[in-house]
Parts: sequence; structure tokens; C-alpha cells
Amino acid sequence: MTTTRSPGDRVRPIPRTAHRLRPGEWSGYAAAAWGLLFAVPSFVWASGGTLGAESTVSPALMKLARDGVPWFLAVLWVTGFLKLFGAVIGIGLTHPRRRRISRLLVFCGGGAAVLLVWHGCLFVVHGVLVEAGVLSVTPDLVGLTRWYLYLWGPWFILGSLVFAAATVRHVRRHGCPREVWFHGAAGALGALLLSVASTATGIG
Repeated sequence: MTTTRSPGDRVRPIPRTAHRLRPGEWSGYAAAAWGLLFAVPSFVWASGGTLGAESTVSPALMKLARDGVPWFLAVLWVTGFLKLFGAVIGIGLTHPRRRRISRLLVFCGGGAAVLLVWHGCLFVVHGVLVEAGVLSVTPDLVGLTRWYLYLWGPWFILGSLVFAAATVRHVRRHGCPREVWFHGAAGALGALLLSVASTATGIG
């Protein structure tokens, strides 16, 4: 049985539901925000500013920045743009991509997660050992060690978590094949080897 609607009847509009960020989208945008925020200090210091660096960064590094050492300023600019690239990776992980792009995104996401957690844990472990009296530092570096323990270490670990979450959710939600998982594992392993080598040689 069909019903007819008279001209005077009002048609109620169908309410629109607000778009909510899914877990994968949330972690990807969080990774992008992390990269953008972390890029700001690099560009500020590369431009000659020392805002927030006097007490939170190694004095030796700040001396290089204040003296305008060309190679160190170049490193600051490069790291700043790498952090911006990390923000692009975070956004890219929020949506399905072509297979080749997914490989690159997952490779970079896995590598970023390992690099960040490695350095973050080094800062935290070193700070904890200093606070516990197992390791000793000169009195002028005690405050700096605490900044690395309470600020930079947790900040790096937070970045690792959001990149790892965004990468895993990208693979799971968008049905990426095993080869994409392989690229993520390759990126993580490469980052781990690079981290170990840099720590062993005293570079990182």
C-alpha cells in the first residue's frame, strides 16, 4: 500500500552526522602535529635564535648555533625539513594510497618510530641513572640532564608512539599486502641499525 504526501506536508531534513576521526586518522594527524611542532625549534635556532635552547639543549650545540658555524646551521635546516617531511608522512598515513606510495609511507613510518623511541629511551635511561646516582655529570649539566629526562626523552617517545600507531593502522585498515608490511619492517630495521651505529660512534 502506497501513501501520498499532500502539498502542505513538511519534509523533515535528514540530520547530518558529524565526521569523527577514526583511530587511524587520529594517530596520523597526531604524528603530523608532532612533526610540525618539533620543526619550529630547528628553524628558530637555524635562523640565529636561541629561544628555549639555553637551558634545554647541550651548551656545545648552542655555541655552534650562536657562532653561526655553517655546517651546524645546515644540519639544523635539514633536520627542520625532515621533521616537516615527517608531518607529511603522518598525514599520508591517514588515507588509502597507491601501493607504491603505501610502501614508502610505511617504510618511513616504521623507521621514524624506531629512531624516535631509540633516542627517547636513551635520554630517559641516562637521566634516570643520573638521578639515581649510578652515573655522574658535572654540576653545570645536572639541570640539562633533567630537561632531557623530563622533556626531550618523553617527547621523542610520544612521537614514536603516534608514528607507530599511524603506520600499523594504515596497514590494517586499508588492507595493504604483506609486501607493505615488509617495507615497514625494513624501515624499522634500518633505523635500528642506524641508531646503534650512531650511538656506538658517538655521533647520535
